[in-house]
Amino acid sequence: MALVSADSRIAELLGELHQLIKQTQEERSRSEHNLVNIQKTHERMQTENKISPYYRTKLRGLYTTAKADAEAECNVLRRALDKIAEIKSLLEERRIAAKIAGIYSEAEPPRKTMRRGVLMTVKALEGDEQWILAEVVSYSHAANKYEVDDIDEEGKERHTLSRRRIIPLPQWKTNPETDPEALFHKDQLVLALYPQTTCFYRALIHAPPQRGAPCALPEGVAKGRGGC
Repeated sequence: MALVSADSRIAELLGELHQLIKQTQEERSRSEHNLVNIQKTHERMQTENKISPYYRTKLRGLYTTAKADAEAECNVLRRALDKIAEIKSLLEERRIAAKIAGIYSEAEPPRKTMRRGVLMTVKALEGDEQWILAEVVSYSHAANKYEVDDIDEEGKERHTLSRRRIIPLPQWKTNPETDPEALFHKDQLVLALYPQTTCFYRALIHAPPQRGAPCALPEGVAKGRGGC
């Protein structure tokens, strides 16, 4: 899919998603009145300490309406989720198409898709290489190099680097329950973030999080995946 065509479709889908979100709120507001009536009816029944045929019939009608309202809201939410899935798919197709095209041309700078952030490697004072967090500013097709900014507010240094010294960061998080590869495995080599810094170090995974436990990988682990 052409990049311009993908951008146009994504913009169209975002507009449709916005309308679905508004529709969801309208459905929810419309059902609130019926839910209040259900609560009040139960309160009256408790006060009178009996279930008369009148209340039984009334509650049956109220619950039928509540069920229909809930199904209508669920249908809108499902349509919204479908739009989100399509947007994510188009963004991934766009990324792949741009990569195949040679990581952009001068007329289409890479910052439009890579501004989200990258890891870059720089030489430390001691001569060792360090990986730090950065953002792409521009790309020179002729020189085959990126200009990137160190995101550390104290530094704000600009570097010119080749592709091999940059790792694009993932855009999306994945669910470990549906995508087991979202989690790194024991003894797997990763880049982990030093606490309270924007610098990364090479590390080995000691143990992945247990199923059902909060996601607790080493802070800032980054190896090109979308797992938390």
